[in-house]
Amino acid sequence: MDPLEDVLTLLDTRSQLSTGLVAGGRWALRFEPPQGVKFNAVRRGSCLLEVDGVDGPVPLAEGDCYLLARPRPFTLRSDPETAPVAAGPVFARAEAGVARAGEGDEVFLVGGRFSFGARAQELLLDRLPPVVHVPAGTPHAETVRWALDAIDDELTRGQPAAGLVAEHLAVVMLVHVLRLHLARDPHTASGWLAGLSDPVVAAALTSLHRDPARQWTVADLAATAAVSRSTLAARFRTAVGMGPLEYLTRWRIELAARQLREGSTTLAVIARSVGYGSESALSVAFKRVMGVAPGDYRRRPAGQGTPTVAPPS
Repeated sequence: MDPLEDVLTLLDTRSQLSTGLVAGGRWALRFEPPQGVKFNAVRRGSCLLEVDGVDGPVPLAEGDCYLLARPRPFTLRSDPETAPVAAGPVFARAEAGVARAGEGDEVFLVGGRFSFGARAQELLLDRLPPVVHVPAGTPHAETVRWALDAIDDELTRGQPAAGLVAEHLAVVMLVHVLRLHLARDPHTASGWLAGLSDPVVAAALTSLHRDPARQWTVADLAATAAVSRSTLAARFRTAVGMGPLEYLTRWRIELAARQLREGSTTLAVIARSVGYGSESALSVAFKRVMGVAPGDYRRRPAGQGTPTVAPPS
C-alpha cells in the first residue's frame, strides 16, 4: 500500500464541512483555535490570513487554499488596519449555510476541518508546519480545485448522500495538499513524511507498507529501490531519522495497536499478522515502543491518549 494512504487510514481520517463565508468591503474575523486540522479555500476574491505564532500575514488569492495543522487562533481579514471581531457570533447568524462579514460579496470562502484518531498528533500533525498554503496554479492545486468544484456540485444539487460524498472529496483534497507540500517543501517535513519526498526512501517505505509482516532485510529493501545497502541505510536514516528495520518495527507496532484498540483479536493472531512469531516477541517490542504492555494498552479507556514515546517517525 501507499504509505500516505496507510497512515491516513490508520488515523481514521474524516472531514466535516463548515459554514461558508461571504465578505466584502473592510472586514476582519478572529477565530478561536480550531479542533483538528482546519482548511479553507478561496473561491472568489482575496484576503489575508494571520495565524498566531506565524510571522507575517499569508496573502490568499482566488483559488488558494490552506491547512492549519496546529490549534492556534487565527484571523481572516480584508486589510491589516481593520479591527477584528469575534467570528463565533458572525457564524452563529449564518443563513443557508453562509455567514457574512463586512459589506458586499466580493470574497467567498468554503472550508471545514479534518479530524483524526488518537495517534494523529505524533504520526501526522507534528510532521507538518503550522500553516500549509497551497497557491492557485500549482499542479496539485488544480486537483484541489476539482475536488472543491465537485463538493460545490454535490451540495448544490442535493443528490442522495451528497454530504457523505462531499466529505470523501474533502479527504481527496487533503491528500493532494499533503502531496503538494511534500513536492514543494520537502525540508519542512520530518520523519516518514519527509521520506516520501526521496524516491529511494519512498520505494523502501512503499515496500514495507505493502507487506509489513515479511521478514525484511536491508538488502531486500535496497533491491526494491535499486541502490546499495549502504546508500539506502544512509538516505533512510537522513530522511526518516532512523534505520529502515527500526521503522518497520515501529510501523508493525502501530498496526498491532490499531487491532488492540478496535477488536478482541487474540494477541497471538495479531502477532502473526504483523510479522512476529510469538506473543512474547510482540509483547517485548510493543512495550519497548509504546511504553506499555499490549494487554494494558487494550484496557485503556477509549479516547485516552497514548503514552508519550518515540513514534514511527
